[in-house]
This record gives sequence, C-alpha cells and structure tokens, in this order.
Amino acid sequence: MSREIVAGVDGSPESLAAADWAAREARRRGLALRLVYAWRTEPLSIPLGQDRARQDRMADEVVRAAESTIGGRYPGLALTAEVLADTPVSALLGTEERAEMLVIGSRGHGAVVGFLLGSHGQQIIAAATRPVVAVRARDDAEDAEADDEGGEIVVGQQGSPEDSAAAFGFAFAAAAARGASLRAVRAWNLPSLYAYSPGSMALADEAGGLVPYEEKSLREALAPWRERFPEVPVTEQVEIGSAGQVLLTSSGAARLLVVGRRAKRGALGSRIGSVAHAALHLAPCPVAVVPHE
Repeated sequence: MSREIVAGVDGSPESLAAADWAAREARRRGLALRLVYAWRTEPLSIPLGQDRARQDRMADEVVRAAESTIGGRYPGLALTAEVLADTPVSALLGTEERAEMLVIGSRGHGAVVGFLLGSHGQQIIAAATRPVVAVRARDDAEDAEADDEGGEIVVGQQGSPEDSAAAFGFAFAAAAARGASLRAVRAWNLPSLYAYSPGSMALADEAGGLVPYEEKSLREALAPWRERFPEVPVTEQVEIGSAGQVLLTSSGAARLLVVGRRAKRGALGSRIGSVAHAALHLAPCPVAVVPHE
C-alpha cells in the first residue's frame, strides 16, 4: 500500500500553513499529499432551519480552495483533496492506515507565546499512532520554502535507545530529506535522595560520573541511526535541566523539533506528555510528536 502525508484543512491561515509544509515534505520524500476537511452537520438543540446543501457547498469550497492553492504552488505533486463526513478528530485518525504522518495547523502568536493548540489538535496528537506535525502560520514575509531547507533539526532523547528509536528514526529521515544537520538533546537532573541505589550509582561510576554516563547513554541511542544515515551531521548535547526547558532553549533556530510520546493509554485516556506539551505550546518552529511503545 502506497504511503501518503495527510494534512487537515479548515480554511484558516494555520491549516493552509500546515498544508504548505506537508506539500514540501511530501515532495522531498516522494510521497503523495492528501488534504482532508472534516465536516458533519450536527442536529441543533434549538430547532432552527439548517441549509444542508449550502453548508456542504461551503465545505467543498474550503477544500477545493486549499487544493488549488497547494497545487498551484507545487505543480507535479501527487495531490488529492476531499471532504469527510466526520468530526475532525475521527476523520484524521481514520486516515492513519496509509499515512506516513499527519500534519495539522496550530494558532501561533510569535516566538514568545508560541502555539495555542486547540482541543482537536490535542486529541489527535494524544491518540494518533503515526507522527503528528503541528505547524503554525508564519508571522513574517520570509520565503517559507527557502527557510525550510537545510538548517538544523532538534530531537529529544530520553530513557533507553528503544524509547527514543521512533523519534530518532523520524528526525534522521527528515534531516536526510532536506539536507539538514541534527542536534540530539538529552536532558538530565541530579537524582533525588530516594533515587540513589547501589546498582544505579555503580553504572554511573563505571562511566566515570553522572555526566559521562548521560553522554554514553546518548551515544548508544544514536549509534544505529548514525550508521543508517551517515550523510546526516550530528551534534550531541547533554545538559542538566528539565527536558522541556532544555529542548526549547536548544530549538530557537531549528527548522523542526521532534519529541517522543509514549503511546500507552492511562486510566484517563491518552495523554500528550509534559515534554511534548511544552514543545507544542512554546516552540517557534513546527513540532513533530512521534508515538512509541
């Protein structure tokens, strides 16, 4: 089954920015792009007249306008667009079988305030089994396509090599596709008194201390991906501090920030996670949230 990139559109500047980003990524990776607008007429609690035909025409106009804009900017791109009779969350999640990634818009107000992620976006990111990229509308007149090439991609690493494999795989593939370098960031904190144990301290002692231990952990997690993508220049960064804050301070000039999200469902349902939440709301660049087991 051929893979595709799926972007949600709704007529807003943010969704058009997401579709534009998705088009460039699809062209780089040699994939098709599918634009999706979710629309379902809901019964009203107050009995007012609803012009279903007019509403359907408006929905079709939104998706066709996005298709025309993206198709005009990127001729030759394999592009489809459709209106799905469903809610935005269910519609986008329903495309995952063929999706390489999902791309959504996110309201942004500059590098200081960053993303204001709507409830639909949060639900999609929390439940998706594919990577979800959140893109905000640009606040300046720079050429987005030129600004998108090269540069640096920042990816966070936590836990074991297995924990970060999905995020690293996505980040290295994205860097290779656009000729970018990659910055792998591992944040750490001093363990609390109750976290000390002979076993954990023995591992740190063998590595020469806590900092060398963290550096060794990052190198081991990176090793298979550096071998698979030898053309991608990699910078290793190990820094003390909270993972969210370290990632944000490291991604000021990044083209893309990649973070992982554990895909396990809790008693209250799926959650985004604190690191991904901070990145989505405060990072000035597009943010990819990659689920892992």
